[in-house]
Amino acid sequence: MINRHEVRSRIMWMMLVGVMVWLVMSPSVSMAAGPSVNIDFGADGPKQMAVVIQILILLTVLSVAPALFIMVTSFTRIVIVLSFLRQALGTPTVPPNQVLLSLALFLTMFIMAPVGQAVYQNAVQPLMAEQISYEDAWKKGIEPIRGFMLRQVREKDLELFIKLSQMSKPDRVEDVPTQAIIPAFILSELRIAFQIGFLIYIPFLIIDMVVASILMSMGMMLLPPVVISLPFKLILFVLADGWYLVVGSMVRSFQ
Repeated sequence: MINRHEVRSRIMWMMLVGVMVWLVMSPSVSMAAGPSVNIDFGADGPKQMAVVIQILILLTVLSVAPALFIMVTSFTRIVIVLSFLRQALGTPTVPPNQVLLSLALFLTMFIMAPVGQAVYQNAVQPLMAEQISYEDAWKKGIEPIRGFMLRQVREKDLELFIKLSQMSKPDRVEDVPTQAIIPAFILSELRIAFQIGFLIYIPFLIIDMVVASILMSMGMMLLPPVVISLPFKLILFVLADGWYLVVGSMVRSFQ
């Protein structure tokens, strides 16, 4: 015998098939017609279209501004060193990411303050006063940033990207293109950050090794050495005024 549920399911399937057949066979239903989307920027001539293109370029630059801020400033080195410090202490979630990122951001603003003032005085302020054009503002504004990156970049990294760009070696530093300076600067920052991270790891690694050796000599192999070494690493870091030393060393490394 067929129960009610099977009868209802068969009726529903028959109705669904009938609707689909009607949609396909009915001549009054047009499947070709669809919604259309028209984008009108209100540009009636070449000049207005040029303004629209400039606005689109400006919005694109603003969308990638955070990445540019991170890559051409001291933020990369600082945030990597702070991450290494947190891992060396054995506290992967303390301080939380929000605190580390905020500290790295404010340290970056402190370090980059002279560069920002030079950009504002040489490029932004004259541009707002309509004393220079956009092209001149870009040239004058990029120079302090280029100078900051060139002071931190390693010559070997810079030569690498000059060779990869298949261009002749410039006679002057001012002739080095910006597209070669930025990746070389990032590579140099990663190298220095890992060097500082290695130096930070050494004292905490020694504490872990000493604690692990003592626990093994006492036969307490089931007790994780991290549990015992964590308080010693914290008290060592506090007594040595670790935050003062780390932050001071990072800031002085850019001077």
